[in-house]
Parts: sequence; structure tokens; C-alpha cells
Amino acid sequence: MNHKNLSIFATIVAVTSVTCAMSAQPQAPAAQTPAAQTAPAQTPGTVQDNGKVVQTPPVEEKPDPLKRRLSDQQAVEQRKAVKAEMGNEYKKWLNQDVTWIITEQEVKAFKSLANDEERDAFIEEFWRRRNPNPDSRENEFKDEHYARIAYSNEHFASGKPGWMTDRGHIYIAFGKPDSIDSHPSGGNYERPIEEGGGNTSTFPFEIWHYRYLEGIGENIDIEFVDSCMCNDYHATIDRSEKDALKHTPGAGQSLFESMGMAKQADRYGNGLEQLPTGPESQQNQSKQFDRLDQFAKIMAPPPVKFNDPDLDSAFTADAKILKGQPLLFDVRTDYVKLTNSTVMVPITLQIRNGDITYTNKDGDSVGLVNIAGRVSNINHRIVQTFEDPVKVETPSDLLERTKNNLSVYWKALPLPPGRYKIEIAVKDMNNPEHIGVWRRSVDVPKYDDDQLASSSLILADQMERVATREVGTGNFVIGNTKIRPRVPPTVSTPVTFHRGQNLNFWMQVYNLGIGADTKKNDATIEYQILDLATNKQILDSSESASKLNPNADQLTLEKTMSLSTLEPGRYQVTILVNDANKQQKIAQSAPFTVIQ
Repeated sequence: MNHKNLSIFATIVAVTSVTCAMSAQPQAPAAQTPAAQTAPAQTPGTVQDNGKVVQTPPVEEKPDPLKRRLSDQQAVEQRKAVKAEMGNEYKKWLNQDVTWIITEQEVKAFKSLANDEERDAFIEEFWRRRNPNPDSRENEFKDEHYARIAYSNEHFASGKPGWMTDRGHIYIAFGKPDSIDSHPSGGNYERPIEEGGGNTSTFPFEIWHYRYLEGIGENIDIEFVDSCMCNDYHATIDRSEKDALKHTPGAGQSLFESMGMAKQADRYGNGLEQLPTGPESQQNQSKQFDRLDQFAKIMAPPPVKFNDPDLDSAFTADAKILKGQPLLFDVRTDYVKLTNSTVMVPITLQIRNGDITYTNKDGDSVGLVNIAGRVSNINHRIVQTFEDPVKVETPSDLLERTKNNLSVYWKALPLPPGRYKIEIAVKDMNNPEHIGVWRRSVDVPKYDDDQLASSSLILADQMERVATREVGTGNFVIGNTKIRPRVPPTVSTPVTFHRGQNLNFWMQVYNLGIGADTKKNDATIEYQILDLATNKQILDSSESASKLNPNADQLTLEKTMSLSTLEPGRYQVTILVNDANKQQKIAQSAPFTVIQ
């Protein structure tokens, strides 16, 4: 099926009309009686009555109900009757096979289809849209999906098929978790301080941890509790559900309850969770809506990739020839260690506002671009995809003055170390012929435990600490810091700052040596800024890693300086790390330009 057919399934498909035909069946002649044999023949329009011929009124011909135009109500009923003929195989596909991954819009569209031919075409397009490699005959997404269903049925059944359980739901939608904290027998449990502290006994429970879920965030924990002790684990927002002594007076006391600083009755009526009062109760209450929002996203179908066929085809050989100028944009990639086997690759995309087409709405100029990307490995297998709309709004009377402003988009992708090709396509939604494509090969580094290493050195125009509830989530957020990188026009071109701005630079250091005797790190960190025109050091300072965090083998370096004292010109930031314990050194440099 080509990409033009994609629009068929974005709207309700028209129901085909149904015509019926009926043939009159000839009746067998009745046995003739003697009276009938001698009765005179009757002419049309007459009837024999005691030997008299009586004229009868002509019979009024009624229209054939099968040829008569249906009323609106009858047409609706007829369409319902046609759609009710959906076979069991299609019902199973809709209500069982894809129930956890199909969107609400797709369900409505599928139910509106009139015949099996349309349903077959819909199913084919459904899987094609989710295929990470549309050019391949094999659909890895579909194969993996049915493998997950089989695994769920084998491992999570509990009086009902495994795919129907909450664990089956999450496994089918998101795959195997990165780690599982399993307590199959429940029993003694030392509450963490964020749950109120103290000791209690629990029902069987599991906590599934995902390092990253696209569209949801990093470090996602999903808790399942078997409160019926029947192997039917259900997902819960309330972490107190696993507490088997929650309703037993005086039992399973929290830290504050055992100290007389709180009562067991205080647990109830505080919102989503019935956790004991404790040192972090206020933080738990402030995070309730965040937990509810996260839970809703987890239970929703995963997002569908590449809804826009123009962006989809922009990556393939059958992309159409565009009449307009290409849409220009700049991209930078950075590397931040998540684990030994996973690296976060933030992609920052920058578009000049004047390159976007705007429409006027209520006195505002509104521009909309659709951004799609995909990442493939050296075997040309697509391993990551994303697609997001981005809106740019400005008052119409300020549009001319803001056309040189820049709009920035950020996407963080978790990838194993290795070589990849990243492709990004951007479409101007108010001018469909205005599309741009960017491609680049990247080498995602491997961070070995015995080797001193660092993340990318990021120069940013914004850097600030985020609230606790936003740690690790949201645009431009790395850990507990929101940092918006400056994007150069090319890899070899330095980023640009105005003298009125601050220069922010950010870098993480990994695998610092810890002394066997001191149990502390021993490294010196130097910060340098060099004037490239004069080769003169503008800044040269240092600090000890032990003063930042003496027991850590990983550090985050964040510095801010005003550029008002620097003359316009080209400069370079360098961070050097000298690890005395490991006898290793590393350095990262990044050039920048200062203008008026």
C-alpha cells in the first residue's frame, strides 16, 4: 500500500451501499376440481359470483420496497446491520490482538468500515504505520508485538489470559522492563523514607523500572500488587496498597507513628495515596497530579509514528519533487551517559522564525511545523523514530521584528554505544511544499568503567535548576538541570552569543577513581577560556573534585559567566580533568563567538 492511502484511515471510511435482489418463485399449479374444470374463464378485473360477473376496482400498484429510496433512519439502520456483520476474526484482532496499542481514533475508524475488504486494508495500513523500517518486507514491530502477547500469556496468566492482566498490558505496550524488584511472597518490608519509614508486612508486589519511555520520561517505576494473593497483580498509583497491615490498628507503624508524631488515621483522606505521615509527606502530596498524569500516559496506547506521509516519504527514494525552497534548519547532537549500556543523545534543532509560514488568527501570527526523525544502525535497521508538531506564535504587529528570532526543539534519544545515521525531516504545515531534510552519521561513545570519561561539553544560553517533580523529564532537562544548548549552523562553526548574554557551560565527568584507603576521589578540574585571536587566557581557574562531592565517581560541572566584559571575537572554552587516583587526564573544548 502506498503512502497516499494513509489518509483513508485518518477519517471515517464511507460505508458502501448495499443492494438486494429478490426473484419471484413460481408456484406449483393447484389440483383441479371438476367444478373448476367446467367454470368459465374469468377476465381480468372480474370475479364470478353465483354465475354473475362482477366488476372489481383496479388493483393499485404499490412501489417495490426494495427499489424505494430509504429514509435517513432506514439508511442508518441498514449501515448498522452491515457493520454488525464483522466476523469473529476482526473482533478478535480489535478487542484482543491490538487492544493495548490501538488509538481511540483508529478504533472509531475501524468500527465504521463496511466490509472485510476495507478492514483488511485498514489492518495492513495499521501495521505499516508502526513498522520501524517501512522499506522492509518484514515488520519487526508486528513480530515483536505478537511475541510479547505469547510471553504475557505464558507468564502472567491468573484465572484469565496473561494479555488481559495489567502486567501483560504493560509488557505488550512497552516491552521488558530494565529491572524488576520482585517480592513474590510479600512479608517483612522496611518502608523507604518517602513512603513514611517504619516496618510492616506486605502482599506480594513487583516494581518494574524503565530507564526511559518515549513520551513519558526517564526512570519510570510501575508498581503491581497482588492484594488477593491469587497471582493477579494489578497496577496501582497508591504505594500503600501493598501494605497488608494498613487496616490493622497499631500494626505496621511508620517512623512518625512509632514516635507519637502521627496517627494511623492520618493516612486516610489525603488524596491518591494513603501513605503514613512522614518527613516527605508534603513532597508526596505535591507530586500527586504528576503521578496521576504519568499513570494516564502509561495506560494510554503508545504514540503512532509518522502520521504525515510527506515526512514519511522524505526519508525514502520515492519522495516527491518539491516546487518550493527547502526549509532550512540547524541541528546539534550531544552525548550523556545513562548506564554502561545506554547513552542519552539529546538532539537540538533550531529554526529561524522568518523561515516559517504564518497564518493570522485573532491578531496573532501562528506558524506550525511538523518534525519527524529516525535513527538507523550500520545494518540500516531503524532503531528509533519520533514525530512532533511545534507551534510558533507571535503578535502580528511584532512578526517583522521577530523574524530573526530562533525557535528551538529538543529530543532526547536513549541509544546503545555504536555508529548510527540520524535523519530529520521538517515540514511547514502552512506551506506543504516547504520541507527540509537533515542527515548525519554519529558515533555514540562507550563509557568503560576503568576509563576516565566525560559527556559532551554543552554551551547554553539558558541553564537553571528544575523543581523536584521535573527532575529527568521535560524539554532541555538533563538530571536536575534545564539547559538549552546553542546550535551552530555547521559542525565546524562556533556557536554565537551576544555580549548582553551569559555564557553557561555544562559537562559531566564519569569514572573518577576512588582511593582504596581514603574512599574519596582525588581530581583537579581546570576551567579555561582562550581568546583565539590573541591566544591570551581570559579565564584560568581550578577546583578540587573532593570539594564538589568527595565520595562520588561521577560529577556534574555547571558554570555561568557574563560576557559583557569580553570584546567581540572568537573564543574557546576548555575543561581539563586530572585524576590523581587513576593517573588519567581528559579534556573537552568548545569554540564560541561573541558579537555586539
